[in-house]
Amino acid sequence: MYNFKHSIGVFVAVFFLFFLGKLVAQERIITTGVPFLLITPDARAAGMGEQGVATSVDAFSQQWNPSKYVFSEHKSGFGISYTPYLSKLVDDIFLANITYFNKNSNRSAWAMSLKYFSLGDIVLNDLVAGTIIEQGIERPNELTLDFSYSLLLNSKFSMAVAARFIRSDLKISSDLDASSANTMGVDIAGFYKSDLFDCAKKKARLRLGFNISNIGPRLKYDEGGQKNFIPTNLKVGSGLSLNLDSNNKISLNIEFNKLLVPTPVPVINKNTGKFDRYEQPDISFLSGIFESFSDAPDGYSEELKEITWGIGSEYNFQDAFALRAGYFNESLEKGSRRYFTLGTGFSLNFADIDISYLFSTSRVRNPLENTLRFSITFNLDNPQLTDEGG
Repeated sequence: MYNFKHSIGVFVAVFFLFFLGKLVAQERIITTGVPFLLITPDARAAGMGEQGVATSVDAFSQQWNPSKYVFSEHKSGFGISYTPYLSKLVDDIFLANITYFNKNSNRSAWAMSLKYFSLGDIVLNDLVAGTIIEQGIERPNELTLDFSYSLLLNSKFSMAVAARFIRSDLKISSDLDASSANTMGVDIAGFYKSDLFDCAKKKARLRLGFNISNIGPRLKYDEGGQKNFIPTNLKVGSGLSLNLDSNNKISLNIEFNKLLVPTPVPVINKNTGKFDRYEQPDISFLSGIFESFSDAPDGYSEELKEITWGIGSEYNFQDAFALRAGYFNESLEKGSRRYFTLGTGFSLNFADIDISYLFSTSRVRNPLENTLRFSITFNLDNPQLTDEGG
């Protein structure tokens, strides 16, 4: 628990620092408002190098690729997850998520989810005549509420759209000009799942997926303050599942991510005429999306550095026990997030339980380093019999 009285700008700056794991000396690192949108909420995806755009469907597909829901073996289900944040420093910062999905028919499905990020309790103190007087407790938080609809366009390909309400309440009572920041975001996603085919004398299945998430207007935290881009993000990935035999399956997955947010531009000090700092350009979110592919000062070599990638694998025994591993990589010049992940999962009669763990390999500390993440899925019916290949 903290004892200080800070402005909203400090909350945002500290959050950016810890979440993105950035070095102060690094330049032209893309930062956004509400970065908690990019935190992986579920343990299954976290255990595979934090990817899920082209993995097999589960209850938490809303975060990764909602178009997967139409391929679910279950007609409905919901998932709950809990992720401690900065657990080595505090015990009251966390991300919680609840997701529900329902298949209307064999061709369509809908889902909704609530994501809540708590920044802990802030104790406000004032010094009066040499005496510390408590002024109350603030609980800054951020949340999203979203709804998606997915449709099977043919037997192998589906698409989905999602709408998301985003609220960031980081203000404290002493900041008279500050208010909660609200905006909307839209996702557009697609998913391809092949029929089973022969591969190395085994039955295999190919998956491809994409998701453009958080397409929406910028937000600002106080009157006259700078508008912040939300983390519009492009995910593309593929996965290959292999049936080793009737009891054992393995999948290999790879995923690429790029923030569709403009690269920071240099600001010149009006008094000295010299370089002062980097900041986001003052352009619309749509312009930012298109310019993000070609605006890096060092050209396409720098644009490539703005792409993160991850690889992951999952071993499944009798659909009752799973082991997972993955690796996530980001350029040293664009944030230096690099880490291995491990995970496991158990299927019980009434629920699926997943756990994951993260090992950082970067000299920059990761806020989720050495943290266990938990998620539980309740499937509300018996699975339908399919020729699913993992």
